[in-house]
Amino acid sequence: MTTAPLDFDTCYAAVSSLDKRFDGQFITAVRSTGIYCRPSCPARTPKAGNCTFYRTSAAAHAAGYRACKRCLPEAVPGSSEWNIREDVAARAMRLIADGTVDREGVTGLATRLGYSERQLGRILTDELGAGPLQLARAQRAQNARQLLVSTTMPASEVAFAAGFASIRQFNDTVGEVFGMTPTELRGRARLSEQPTAGNVRTLNRPPTGTITLKLRTREPFNGADVVRWLARRAVAGLELVEHDERGVAYTRAVRLTRGAAVMTVRAEPAAVKLTASLEHLDDLPSLIARTRRLFDLDADPLAIDEALARDSRLAPSVAAHPGTRIPGSMGTTEMAVRAIVGQQVSVAAARTATERLVEQLGEPLPAALADSRVGVLFPAPEALAESAADVLTGPLARRETVTRTAGAIADGSLPLDVSQTRADLTGALEALRGIGPWTSNYLALRLLGSPDVLLTGDSAVRAGAAALGLPSKPNALADSGAAFAPWRSYLMTHLWRAASLQRKEL
Repeated sequence: MTTAPLDFDTCYAAVSSLDKRFDGQFITAVRSTGIYCRPSCPARTPKAGNCTFYRTSAAAHAAGYRACKRCLPEAVPGSSEWNIREDVAARAMRLIADGTVDREGVTGLATRLGYSERQLGRILTDELGAGPLQLARAQRAQNARQLLVSTTMPASEVAFAAGFASIRQFNDTVGEVFGMTPTELRGRARLSEQPTAGNVRTLNRPPTGTITLKLRTREPFNGADVVRWLARRAVAGLELVEHDERGVAYTRAVRLTRGAAVMTVRAEPAAVKLTASLEHLDDLPSLIARTRRLFDLDADPLAIDEALARDSRLAPSVAAHPGTRIPGSMGTTEMAVRAIVGQQVSVAAARTATERLVEQLGEPLPAALADSRVGVLFPAPEALAESAADVLTGPLARRETVTRTAGAIADGSLPLDVSQTRADLTGALEALRGIGPWTSNYLALRLLGSPDVLLTGDSAVRAGAAALGLPSKPNALADSGAAFAPWRSYLMTHLWRAASLQRKEL
């Protein structure tokens, strides 16, 4: 798939009107100043003849521009394109955000996508204006900026937590991208981003620290519904939900590439507040990327809500719940198992079954992360493949499906990551006995954030459709839902909510 070129007139009109809706969608490079800005930069609008528009900040870096110190283009949410598109460039961007290049190099990135390094470099340069190393460098610069302005971490620890291989590389990149030293960049942070006392507690390396960050998103943002979704499904020992005067806090243990983490999230009007204790700070970029997907933080809510609200039957729900997001996941094995366990049973029954697995097969958190509130990691695929069928109750076929799926994940024959297209993911899952279209497409929604999934056979979806005045029979709902493409996942989230409200679960 070849990306359509940016339309100059549309981009310039957005810049002229300081339109925040386009922040993160493209970058404006100004030849007369040598800087690049977000579309809503409050500085004087540059002359059209001085502007060049890029899809990524990495392309602007490659062309010799540095980031604007006034509008901080690296502070905006990422492009929603990578959620919608399934071409090689989009899937590469998802993996780069997850830290794949930092962990596995360009070779690992290319292997995951099924291309040679040369082919991948050519595709990304043609599509995005920068190669994989430049794109990964821009991602590291963005991570570093956020840590510098949001925490009191020493710059040396920021360097490695952001994904840099050395402090020299970190200093050079910050200087080239932002035109400042790390210390200067931290000092110029806007008041809203200044670190507060106690944001970071750094222990001995291997680095274990507690970090608090705000992960920003586009408004409107209905993150509270995502927290409530997670709360209803929270598994004792692995997850915890706490209510206080500030709202709802969701805490859980997470298995990352190099070690474990305990994270707590709270939804705010335009951000998610993430507090995390990590066994290895090098896992922070991956944790941030997963949390962004968990809350669908890079979505374009205005475009989605506008499309859904065109239908008079759905308009009241959109007006009452603007900025609805798709709930994601924090672990692929966990999500696959929970989806299978949840087939054709209630949320409560699925939670009980999952708790049994976690209690008997879960892995205790390392001592450095000991937390009386949560203490167990979700079982590893190897443990599930060996013992899940004996631990679970219920139909033998379902228990064997869990074992079979876990075994395929453990031996690598079932890859589950954001490098896949929806068709590849659902095809690989449905090739396993016991997994049908409902489970495979539900996983496409939760693992990939696929924006156009509508599970017409789901009983809660049908109940929600009836509550909102849409057809409730599968075929009729599918026909009616076609008008909402490519946002049927968001339609389905409204339908799920309507069904839950009828049952008074939200």
